[in-house]
Amino acid sequence: MNKLTTAALIAASTVAISAPAAAEQYYGFMDVSVNYLDWTEKTEDRTNPLIGGKGGAKEDFFYLELEGGAGFDWGDVYGFIDLENPGNSRNEGQFSEDAFETDSFRIAAKGSIAANIGKTNWNVYSHIYSLTVAADGFYDQNLVIGGSYDIFTESGFWMKPFLGLHIENQTFSGSGTNGYMAGWVLGYDFQIAEHKFSVNQWHETEFGRKDQFRSNGTEYKLNSVGQNGAVSVWWHMNSNVTAGLQYRYADHKLGTAAYHDALIYTLKYNF
Repeated sequence: MNKLTTAALIAASTVAISAPAAAEQYYGFMDVSVNYLDWTEKTEDRTNPLIGGKGGAKEDFFYLELEGGAGFDWGDVYGFIDLENPGNSRNEGQFSEDAFETDSFRIAAKGSIAANIGKTNWNVYSHIYSLTVAADGFYDQNLVIGGSYDIFTESGFWMKPFLGLHIENQTFSGSGTNGYMAGWVLGYDFQIAEHKFSVNQWHETEFGRKDQFRSNGTEYKLNSVGQNGAVSVWWHMNSNVTAGLQYRYADHKLGTAAYHDALIYTLKYNF
């Protein structure tokens, strides 16, 4: 990771660690998980470079994730670090014969912070997402700065929509503002018999994207609007173990100028 990503993650970690000493904490969680992402057959066909793929080839992969978050009287923080293909290593670089394979080791990380505006449900919101593929000499960072709103209900449903300026820093496209991003995270907790479940979704819509960032290395070009997200169902087997199934989707995002989707199978250990 480059200096911008490292600094952002250190800053987010510092806030998460120091905040409880200075404010009232409402909740907190941390978990580690093993995940398997299985792209659909149509996605693999649409990204296959041998048959005119509309983006980089998509291959199934394992990843390990460390995730955590906390809520305080001043706002909330969230973050994760993913180690994708953790057992693989390549160092031939982007000009090697393996440059178009997607089974190299990758690090993906995200951190978000929402600070309350007075005693309202409005927040100053920001998140940063970074993907680094050292073997290919590739990185992509997406910073969003804007606002969000907290929605809570007595039924157990909650939602945080957000809107912000999108700033991107990428190996091949350079850096600068890249339109805007709107989206949300939401959840609903419920119980069947004595079994606890939850449903969650995160979604992002990028719009007003600049031509500078819409090339994906093929003859196809990403639209000015792109979609990205996942819907998940979780079975909380006990206080420490959670199993989940996620439907992962994207359209004119993740380097592919088409709709593509996958299933993610997850097993978490909750601390």
